[in-house]
Amino acid sequence: MQDHVCSPGCTHGVTPETEKDITEEFQESRRRFLRDAMVIGGGAATLGAMSMPAGAFAASASTSPGAGNASHYYIPASVETVLWGYFSKSAKPVVELNSGDFATIETLTHHANDDAERMVKGDPGAESIFYWDAQRKGVDRRGAGPMDAKIGAGAGAGVHILTGPVHINGAEPGDVLEVRIIDVAPRPSGNAAFKGRTYGSNVAAAWGFQYGDLLTEPKKREVVTIYEVDATGERNWARAVYNYRWTPQTDPFGIVHPTIDYPGVPVDRSTISENHGILKNIRVPIRPHFGTIGVAPAEADMVTSIPPSYTGGNIDNWRIGKGATLYYPVAVKGAMFTVGDPHASQGDSELCGTAIECSLTGTFQFILHKKSDLPGTPLAELHYPLLETQDDWVLHGFSYANYLAELGPNAQDEIYNKSSVDRAMRDAYRKMRHFLMTTQGLGEDEAISLMSIAVDFGITQVVDGNWGVHAIINKGMFPARET
Repeated sequence: MQDHVCSPGCTHGVTPETEKDITEEFQESRRRFLRDAMVIGGGAATLGAMSMPAGAFAASASTSPGAGNASHYYIPASVETVLWGYFSKSAKPVVELNSGDFATIETLTHHANDDAERMVKGDPGAESIFYWDAQRKGVDRRGAGPMDAKIGAGAGAGVHILTGPVHINGAEPGDVLEVRIIDVAPRPSGNAAFKGRTYGSNVAAAWGFQYGDLLTEPKKREVVTIYEVDATGERNWARAVYNYRWTPQTDPFGIVHPTIDYPGVPVDRSTISENHGILKNIRVPIRPHFGTIGVAPAEADMVTSIPPSYTGGNIDNWRIGKGATLYYPVAVKGAMFTVGDPHASQGDSELCGTAIECSLTGTFQFILHKKSDLPGTPLAELHYPLLETQDDWVLHGFSYANYLAELGPNAQDEIYNKSSVDRAMRDAYRKMRHFLMTTQGLGEDEAISLMSIAVDFGITQVVDGNWGVHAIINKGMFPARET
C-alpha cells in the first residue's frame, strides 16, 4: 500500500482499461448493499462518497434505525491489498473502519493458475497478483517462510491469497469481533471466451487424506479437476469440465516443482493431458463460502495461513457463507481481519486437500464488542471462533486449540506432525461443554447429556495441519432470552 489517500472519484492504482470494470462492479455491490441494508434495517438507505485509503472505495449508508451512518468500503484484490499465505499483526491495513461499518472485499483463489485461461486471463486484479516472469513476481512473498528459500520466497509456508488486513478502530485484546457475511458472489471470468461463467479448481493433492492410499497407478499422484460455475447465480450447481494429472512444472525462475509445493506456479499446458467427459451428468450443489477467514493471532508477527487456530483462519467449514455470522476473540490491536481461500463448494472433511477453489466477492459488516461489555452475555469468555447460522450455533475444535502457544517456537512446523481427529474431537467437546454451561447456565451433567442427544459433531477438515471437528447445536431448543 502507498501512503496516498484517495479523494472521492479517485482512480489511483486503476488503469483506464480496468476503471470501467471496477466502477461497474462497485455499482453492482452498492445496489446489493442497498437491498441488504433495507432488509437488515427495515428502512431506506442512502449513499454518498467519502475519502479513504488507496486501494479501496467507500460510501456511507444508514444501516438500522438509530444506528447513525455507517461507511461501506470496497476493497479490490490487487498486489496492494493482499497477503499471500500469512496472517500478520503488523502488516499495513488496507483500510481502517469503525464498528458497524461494511466492506465489500474481493478474494482470489490461489489455484487460479491451474487454468489461467479461465481464471486469470483478462482479469486485471488476478493478472497483477499472479504475474510471474524471469525477472519478478507480482506478489513475491508466498508464505510465512524465509524469503531466500530455494523453492521460492516465503517457501510456500502458507498458500492462500488473503485480502486485508482490515483494521477495526478501537479493537483491543480481550474484545470480541462479530463479522456478519451479508452477501457472497462468484467472480466472473475476465476472459471474453468464457463470459458469464466462473471457474474453480479442485486438487487431489499431496497433502490430501487420500495421498498414498490409492488403488490405481500411479499410487502417488496429484490430479486437478476444473469445474464451471454459473457467474449469474441462476444455476445453483457446478459441473466438471475436465481433469489432468500434475506433471513437474518449471517456474519462470527456473525452479522445478515435481509436486504442487509452491502456490501460483504457472502450468505449462503442453506438459499435461486434459481428460474431458468426466463426472458426466453430475450436478455439484453450490455452497459459496470462505475457507480462510479470521483475525491476526498475537503469538507471532507472521503466521502461516494453513493451520486454523483460536483466531479463526483456515477453518474450511462450508457453512461460513452468506447469512452466517462469526465471532472471534480479538488478540491484537485493531483485530486485523483478513479473508480469502474462497470456495464454490466443499464437503465436510475437504478430504482430497481442496474444495472447488473459486474466486468470490463478499460483503461483510463488522461489530465490535468491548471486553467491558461482555460479562453476563453469551460472548463472555469466548476464546475460540464461534459460528452462528440462521438455525444453529457451530463451534470449532482443533487438534490444538492454540497450536502457536502449545507447541513452542517451532509450532508452525511442528503442527503438521501432531494432528489427530481424536484431539480435535476432544477440543470440540470441551468447547461445547463450556458453551452450554456459560451461555445457557447448564450444569456439567446437563451439558453432557444434551451433547449426546442433540449436538452433531462432524469432521470439518483433515488436511490443514491442525485438523478440525465442528459441533452443531440448534438454537431453537433454547428459550428466548429476556432483553
